[in-house]
Amino acid sequence: MAKKQLNVRVAESTAEMARERAEAQGISMNQYIEKLVRQDMGETGRAFVDAAAQFMKEYETAFLAEFGDPAETAKGARR
Repeated sequence: MAKKQLNVRVAESTAEMARERAEAQGISMNQYIEKLVRQDMGETGRAFVDAAAQFMKEYETAFLAEFGDPAETAKGARR
């Protein structure tokens, strides 16, 4: 995979904490930062799915009234 170099300025204490965490995990600073970004993206994805599930739960009755029950539609198609 191609890599892109990023230059980031952080407080000295933040840089030291990152170095310590990377070392404790036995990975490079680059790997540690990449891992943090990927974790953050995963949290965003989970938050979206959770919000969508909550939306569907709140509006389930309206969807059923408008479009019918998909389980019932599938049963009718099998007959």
